[in-house]
Amino acid sequence: MSKVLVIVGSTRPERAADLLVPWVTSRAEKHESLDVEVADLRDLALPIFAEHLGTVGDVNDPTYSDPAVLAWNRKVKEADAYIVITPEYNHSVPPGLKNAIDTVWLSFGFRNKPVAMVGYSSSISGAIRAIEHLVQVFVETEAVPLRNAVVIPFVRAAFGDDGQPVSPETDIRLQVMLDDLAWWSTALEKARAEGELTPGVRRVQAALAART
Repeated sequence: MSKVLVIVGSTRPERAADLLVPWVTSRAEKHESLDVEVADLRDLALPIFAEHLGTVGDVNDPTYSDPAVLAWNRKVKEADAYIVITPEYNHSVPPGLKNAIDTVWLSFGFRNKPVAMVGYSSSISGAIRAIEHLVQVFVETEAVPLRNAVVIPFVRAAFGDDGQPVSPETDIRLQVMLDDLAWWSTALEKARAEGELTPGVRRVQAALAART
């Protein structure tokens, strides 16, 4: 069973994310291949990223300068897969979410693991531009962002009083995404167990050092 970390990307009061999180987590918990934990960035109080090589300790086993940063890196590294729930701010991701991803530094916590995205907005976009930016960001972390996402426009009208989506397609798309996440997580867990390449940035550094 794959350990899935559901990352709640909005930290605002009265956020619409609270409409989605119970639905996403309940569906994920019912999936036979997934073990779910929620990481709400609003509760983590991560500092604005300021780590550097002088603050992390041993680069091969970073301790960082702040216990919250260390705890967050460990939580990310312990997971096998991720679901990111995000709104869209100014055509991109919330700054707190970007900060949280950037803070996973030198631990390579996201590396070689699948990431699925659920986007929502109060208007027609459904956070699709934020999702597109997240794909680029997660590629840089050497994670594996998935093609099938869930996009929810007009989010305040998208859920009924029972907490379930009004449109059956929304539920169907989440199930497709969860099946993809489970498949990729199993495949990548097997690949990691058989041996991983050293992160590309370190291989480049080693190759350059060997030439000097």
